[in-house]
Amino acid sequence: MYLDSAKKEEIFSKYGKSKTDTGSAESQIALFTYRISHLTEHLKVNKKDYGTERALKMLVGKRRRLLDYLVKVNIERYRAIIKELNIRK
Repeated sequence: MYLDSAKKEEIFSKYGKSKTDTGSAESQIALFTYRISHLTEHLKVNKKDYGTERALKMLVGKRRRLLDYLVKVNIERYRAIIKELNIRK
């Protein structure tokens, strides 16, 4: 499996406050970004996998809503996570 508990802990410890910090917006955005990149690579090979395409679009929407939340709450945290993950609007 591409996303095991060790990889999740690594993502959460890098972008969250601790390795068990699964609720912060930054850690969730980082996890969604990792999943989005994996699904994008999958769709490059399997162009007609429409179920995965739908799941990818929903993940992108979730990440976008979290990023919009961060803009409203704390613009510095938003700018930091955008720069770290290399995401652009």
